[in-house]
Amino acid sequence: MENRRSGGVLMPIFALPGDYGVGSFGHAAEAFVELLRRGGFRYWQVLPFCLTDDCHSPYKSHSSFSLNPWFVDIGLLAEGGLLTEAERQSAVQRVDYTCEYEREGERMALLAVAAERAELRADIREGVRETMEKFPYLAEFCTYMAEREGADRLWFWQFVESEALSQWLSLKAYANARGIEIIGDLPIYVSAESSEVAYHKEWFLLDEKGHPTAVAGVPPDYFCRDGQLWGNPLYNWERMEADGFAFWRARIEYMLTLFDGVRIDHFRGLSAFWAVPADAPTAREGAWMQAPGRALLDALRPLTEGRLVIAEDLGNITQDVVELVRYSGFPGMRVLQFGFLSEEDRVHLPHFYEKNTVAYTGTHDNNTLLGYMFNLPAQARERVLAYIGREGEDFNTPAVYGGILRAVLSSAADTVILPMQDLVLFGEDTRFNTPGRPEGNWIFRFTQAQVEHAPWERFRAMLSLYHRV
Repeated sequence: MENRRSGGVLMPIFALPGDYGVGSFGHAAEAFVELLRRGGFRYWQVLPFCLTDDCHSPYKSHSSFSLNPWFVDIGLLAEGGLLTEAERQSAVQRVDYTCEYEREGERMALLAVAAERAELRADIREGVRETMEKFPYLAEFCTYMAEREGADRLWFWQFVESEALSQWLSLKAYANARGIEIIGDLPIYVSAESSEVAYHKEWFLLDEKGHPTAVAGVPPDYFCRDGQLWGNPLYNWERMEADGFAFWRARIEYMLTLFDGVRIDHFRGLSAFWAVPADAPTAREGAWMQAPGRALLDALRPLTEGRLVIAEDLGNITQDVVELVRYSGFPGMRVLQFGFLSEEDRVHLPHFYEKNTVAYTGTHDNNTLLGYMFNLPAQARERVLAYIGREGEDFNTPAVYGGILRAVLSSAADTVILPMQDLVLFGEDTRFNTPGRPEGNWIFRFTQAQVEHAPWERFRAMLSLYHRV
């Protein structure tokens, strides 16, 4: 029987090292694949690829089928003859540890230059045409963006999206050939300003003017005392069920084309979702409404059978959500950082992990492991130390963090995913996102030296010890 136990690393594309201000699909990403292989990891988990909002979050996008133009690698465009060496040099980053989003105007102008040259090449035009035909919702997104910008920008968006897809699929093939599988991330919702809402209003709960009657969020929780007011429009599940959940089937099929597996964000929202009145000041004013979980899963099953689909079953989890995850057959998620907060969260302690589980030290929404330990109340920190047999010791030592990682790796969970920060023990200032805080997120990047000097051989030994290689 095949050993399903494995390990992986959570590393968003934007956080990769590279030369052009934001991580991308270029040669630095290939180098990261080689490091994962060296460390004995099987999985590389990324965050959503879709175009981000004004706060750079990929969870409120203009389309769930879009790809972020920032991820198009400038060096590969130059290698393909679409940019000159001088133009490539103009895009070289000024800093290598944060994303240079402030240079967006420069980047989009450079992509426009490449698109103009690409339009003169028949082979590229044909490739773009084939991509748009193959992925009609991606084509809709390109049309939507061109209409939003009020100019003749359709070719620009079609080229950029096709180039991003081509570069990504080439990188994925490179990873797969080296035994690395890639797990994508599917946000449950889209933005009110999205191609889906613009062209398929019937899929959403909108008034006669096309404005949301209620918006998405979550009730007060660990991250935010007023809850989180996401603001996304909510689905008209009755209408979606009437057409056999065509939109969701298309989403899953697309995700499983881009990735070897996918994490469904906010899976509990497929059972019941928190609906907040559109004019409410905080998410506290919301209420639970039912979603057609089992019917949706039945419609998706022909696409998901035999594929890795992770149910993000975190947050306010009730018995109906537990039963829906079980019905799906998907592995749920367990997060070590939640295990020491209260008795109610003890399912997140490693000795309770079930086999069909993906376990994390933390997710993109959590602090780093080092930051978590520094911020824990003293009593909770002592529980962590007692858990790994280090009672009364100084918590800030390599032995303590090694013990925490071993507790997760030695668990029964089939898969363990470690954020890249926890491989190198970086602090709170390197976390990817702080929920409820609109500014300062999604900007941290690793340098090439930092990823190269991670203890890859030590992790291979740890993974091997617990039969995860």
